Amino acid sequence: MTDTIADYLTRVRNAIKAGHKVVEIPASNLKKDITKILHEKGYILNYKFIDDGPQGTIKIALKYHPKTKLSAIKSLQRASRPGLRKYADVDEIPRVLNGLGIAILSTSSGVITDKEARSMNVGGEVLCYIY
Repeated sequence: MTDTIADYLTRVRNAIKAGHKVVEIPASNLKKDITKILHEKGYILNYKFIDDGPQGTIKIALKYHPKTKLSAIKSLQRASRPGLRKYADVDEIPRVLNGLGIAILSTSSGVITDKEARSMNVGGEVLCYIY
């Protein structure tokens, strides 16, 4: 597998479409950082890092509306990919849904959201868009 982040996003997207409550994903440090951001921003209910073997797994509890059963995540899109990397300066960082969604960036300061990157005045690789 060449694009592990696209696999991560696809697993979460498929679990939401199937109505699953929990999804398990092979772990990496980048995926752990993305999961922490999703939890901080309220897109997922909870997560747990399990160290079983050399790689480990991430268990993510997905968040749904109690009455309508709609997911908190409407869309997950991969921006940068191995064949075409997308980098953005601090002035060019995209706004997702006029600030209602988030863009996750990999910067020299770590994996952060678009708003944090603007406040820290750093640019980087745009990994994905979530709303």
